[in-house]
Amino acid sequence: MTSQPLPATSKPPVPPLVIAAGFTLLAISFVINAMDRQVFYPLLPEIRATYGFSLSEGGLLATGFTLGMALAGLPAGYLADRVTRKTVLLVSILVYTVGTLLTPAATGFADMAVYRLVSGIGEGMQATALYAAVGAFFFTRRSLLLGAFGFAFGLGVFFGPIIGTSLATSYGTWHAPFIAFGSAGLAITILIGLLVSRRLTETVVGSQTSTATYDHIPASPFNHNTKLLAIATSAGGLTVYGFLGLYPTYLRSELHFTAGQTALATSLVGAGAATSLFSGWLADRFDARKVLLVTYAGLAVSAWIVFNGGTTPLYHYITAFIMATFGLGSLFTNCNSVMQRSVRPEHIGRAAGLFVTTYYVTAAVSGYVFGELVDALGWTQAALWQFTIVPVAALIPLYLMDSSKIIRAVR
Repeated sequence: MTSQPLPATSKPPVPPLVIAAGFTLLAISFVINAMDRQVFYPLLPEIRATYGFSLSEGGLLATGFTLGMALAGLPAGYLADRVTRKTVLLVSILVYTVGTLLTPAATGFADMAVYRLVSGIGEGMQATALYAAVGAFFFTRRSLLLGAFGFAFGLGVFFGPIIGTSLATSYGTWHAPFIAFGSAGLAITILIGLLVSRRLTETVVGSQTSTATYDHIPASPFNHNTKLLAIATSAGGLTVYGFLGLYPTYLRSELHFTAGQTALATSLVGAGAATSLFSGWLADRFDARKVLLVTYAGLAVSAWIVFNGGTTPLYHYITAFIMATFGLGSLFTNCNSVMQRSVRPEHIGRAAGLFVTTYYVTAAVSGYVFGELVDALGWTQAALWQFTIVPVAALIPLYLMDSSKIIRAVR
């Protein structure tokens, strides 16, 4: 952890096979990251029954791990700009794996909250270092490539509930998927350590941009655009994770879906996240600020439709997918990308850290807030305030952003 990131121009081109193999392993690690996160939600009713947690307590545990991600974001971004990102990646995967493996050993709310927090710290470190590595190596195509990693995350979100619920049913305990996914985390840590080249993770700027100048971008990573985007990103975290954390509970407790139907609906949220490859391409091709305005408006409308329409499984399979397309497919990918494209190359790590912190600091309390709103107002009105009005309010800071201060993609 002593060497600086390597300038892209100081090394010969990286062979395509090395690029493909290395980033495939990193993508697989992100799939496991997503499965770790997502498996908790559909199993929350069983976890609540085991420990006697209230709805708001369960909601806080479901999304509270993101406080760890928020706490890790800025420090990990600082480290990603100054030490080897590969080391940060390896340590981060090991940390969240330990948190995952310890979760079934919890004796009550307090220690489970600690294990969830540890998982979040590791996941936040990994996300920050991974976003910085991808954003640097594919500097002017970062929306598309971050979209590819969003696709990998979507696969984890899709398969996590299905595999997790199946394992829990097969072994007769909700402990089983946490042990299985934790073991997978240990395996991928070893593979990345052995097989991923530092030439992929330590780039400062992609070689295709080595002659470019960025004088039009503010010198500080905390500038007009990143501050406004941080506000919008916080609103996104409050909306998206409030939905992810308690939507499965809504389906099972309010609409009386079976565990299998709930797992499929939750998995289709992952399918919506997998559309990030397309939304990232859009943000590279068109004005990223306008893409974000459409994204937040679409999220607000689709959220209203989810909670104010049909009650059949098919209806929710479709509408949950649509909402996730805006929330996870586009909002997450493009807020992340535009945050990096609003700073100069040497500040990519801090931009990635700022995104992780601002997104997950509100995500951490989103489940608790939504649970309290449900208790006070009911599911429909609670969803209106947190999932529709909040993203509508975020349109204001997005509108005030300056598109000329955002680095454009190479076409």
